[in-house]
Amino acid sequence: MTNEEIEARAQRATDLFKQGYNCSQAVFASCADIYGVTDESLALRLSASFGGGMGRMRMVCGAASGMFMLAGLQNGSSTPHDNEGKMANYAFVQQLAGEFKAQYGSLICAELLGLAPKPQDPKPEERTQQYYEKRPCSEMVAQAVRIFLHTL
Repeated sequence: MTNEEIEARAQRATDLFKQGYNCSQAVFASCADIYGVTDESLALRLSASFGGGMGRMRMVCGAASGMFMLAGLQNGSSTPHDNEGKMANYAFVQQLAGEFKAQYGSLICAELLGLAPKPQDPKPEERTQQYYEKRPCSEMVAQAVRIFLHTL
């Protein structure tokens, strides 16, 4: 994949996020078609639960989770006792996680956003200009797409 194609997909992830989709949806839906998931509505539904650090619990970053979902499409095992396949996929996820963490310092949503660990209201925040200005998420979704696609 060319750098121009990668940047177009990174921009698509940013655009999806700024349209109101969560971080995981933005990453996953921007690349799922590569693996035959051409129904964007399906891609968005599959990845919906991972936004906000898993259901807005501020745990694993949704952008990273979207990247890990793509890793499963890339080389995930579909056989129950395929230990070599599982190991290869886990190694790939760990590589992606390491690159994301090296760039951002964490995989944990609360840490990335500078939030104190506490129970989170499941109600999403209103997407305003101030929301986008105070959050690094737009950049993180684009970078998660870049990290993933540069590993292929």
